Amino acid sequence: MTAREAEFTDFVSARLASLRRLAMLLSQDWQRADDLVQAALTKLYVKWPRAIAADNIDAYVRAIVVREFIDERRSSWLTRVTLSDQPPDRQADPPDTDSAIDLQAAMSALPARQRATVVLRYYLDLNVHQTAQLLGCSSGTVKSQTARALDTLRRILGPDLQLLAPAVAAKVRPADKEA
Repeated sequence: MTAREAEFTDFVSARLASLRRLAMLLSQDWQRADDLVQAALTKLYVKWPRAIAADNIDAYVRAIVVREFIDERRSSWLTRVTLSDQPPDRQADPPDTDSAIDLQAAMSALPARQRATVVLRYYLDLNVHQTAQLLGCSSGTVKSQTARALDTLRRILGPDLQLLAPAVAAKVRPADKEA
């Protein structure tokens, strides 16, 4: 094994679980998440010398995963469907709480770009500028996509906003007005 391969293997070993969680939040499916991570890691390996020279290699890899997710959503149905004579592998069990299921359903109702902005802004805690860079769009687009996503989540979750993390719930919940 070369030094490059060893360095790449060490990096992937340390970040694989985190990348899978990110991909799961985006795709809402563990098998798709694994496919996204595999495709992203393949691209990362090819560009490894460039990646290790980046200021923030974790952000570089997250950008690859997010772009892979968005590109996949733009592709045709045929490339997203796998036909096989083998039964599918067993998916990981979802969390046992009703709130996690409700939140997952609400997130899956969002279009891909809106879901990506919510995940990047509130799960990865990136600011508007960082999110815009990662998605390759303007800060205004991030703000509008986030606002639309939060409006949709408000409509879907209604009074169940406590399902969200407190920081997200505070942004999603409309300000109470005094009479």
